[in-house]
Amino acid sequence: MRKLSILLLAAVALQAQAKVDEAQAGRLGQDLTPLGGEMAGNAAGTIPRWEGGLATPPASYSPGMHHPDPYAGEKPLYQVNSQNMNQYQAKLPAGLKVLLEKNPDYHLRVFPTHRSAAAPQRIYDATRYNALNAQLISGGNGVEGVASGIPFPLPQNGQEAIWNHIMRYRGDQISFVTNQAAVLSNGAYNLLKLERDVYFLYGREGVTPKDLDNTLFYYKYKVVAPSKLAGSALVVQETLDQVLAIRKAWRFNRGERRVRRLPMLAYDTLQPDTNGMATADVVDSYNGAPNRYEWKLLGKQEMLVPYNSYAVHQQGIPYETILKRNTVNPDLLRYELHRVWIVEADLRKGFSHPYAKRRFYIDEDSWQILAVDLYNKDGELSGLQESHPISYYDVPMFGSTLETIYDFKGERYFVDGLDNNEPMYNFNVGLTPRDFTPQALRRSGN
Repeated sequence: MRKLSILLLAAVALQAQAKVDEAQAGRLGQDLTPLGGEMAGNAAGTIPRWEGGLATPPASYSPGMHHPDPYAGEKPLYQVNSQNMNQYQAKLPAGLKVLLEKNPDYHLRVFPTHRSAAAPQRIYDATRYNALNAQLISGGNGVEGVASGIPFPLPQNGQEAIWNHIMRYRGDQISFVTNQAAVLSNGAYNLLKLERDVYFLYGREGVTPKDLDNTLFYYKYKVVAPSKLAGSALVVQETLDQVLAIRKAWRFNRGERRVRRLPMLAYDTLQPDTNGMATADVVDSYNGAPNRYEWKLLGKQEMLVPYNSYAVHQQGIPYETILKRNTVNPDLLRYELHRVWIVEADLRKGFSHPYAKRRFYIDEDSWQILAVDLYNKDGELSGLQESHPISYYDVPMFGSTLETIYDFKGERYFVDGLDNNEPMYNFNVGLTPRDFTPQALRRSGN
């Protein structure tokens, strides 16, 4: 990796369980943001100083709306396409270069950079505490000493950085309806509509490490369309240390009219109805135990990445306008220049996975993964993941509104998060852990 903005961190990689000292932790809120990003902008002035992000809704927002775009009046600074991409190649993820090369009509609309990521003050306070108290356990496959906030705001290795993504704040609970689609090489696709609920235990106000009992969150979905699949449902109890105790998952099959415990829903298990493009661990860009990969923190770099993707989030856009042959409609996407942490994961010997190597680009301000280069067992760049995020300023929380996986060889892609013609996310739905049991799953399937 060339032109990294900080030195490689291999020298401290062995200090996997080391906590930072008071002097380092004291930088949070000073020269570092409360979550560990650089407070200052860059020397060129193309990345501004972080000023708190979008922590309150704009005047035009009312609860239940698809979030109005606070930057709707802006015009692109420039476009990147297959003709001029060499001019910007140092700032492009490798997978994005391939996407541009393979699709001459695809382009990146690059807009002014806005550091809009924000979180509640209690998350900032918890992160300051974590800097002094969080530590990896179980060979890096678990974290102890924390119950809320970013565990490692000053990461010393790749495992700490990926845990920051896994444990970042995403609200307390969410109920939402989205569609997903596997878009084939000829442009054909079928929409799968899902009702989804998430109850986060980690990050809730007042929760202690003991209260977690090795649980991060609870998740449930129910298929509502197409009619031939409607009624099938899944519930997941997500563990923190999945080597100690694998995630528990149950599926209700409408045809069988019964609930079955799934023996495994992790790693390279293929997700149903994704045309073989999505493994279990690509949900949310990466999830689950990190134990099958060797993790390296390469440093930080300025990159062109999806950001403030309000245009593709707006209400009423027909899904056929978003889902074009070979790629998502580039005229609905927004890219900005941001500093990102770069983390590489190499598959350990003895394990198999379609992705033998991954390179993650993680936002310094939110710890949201924004892009992932995907390599196969032969070392070939086989795909690209992207997360197109917005600031859900009503929470406040920064997270993806649309996620994509491009399969270069198959000239196809998978997209999840289509919500333009559905009710907006409800972050105050009133869920409890009792809504995520096998018994609740059986009831929801009837």
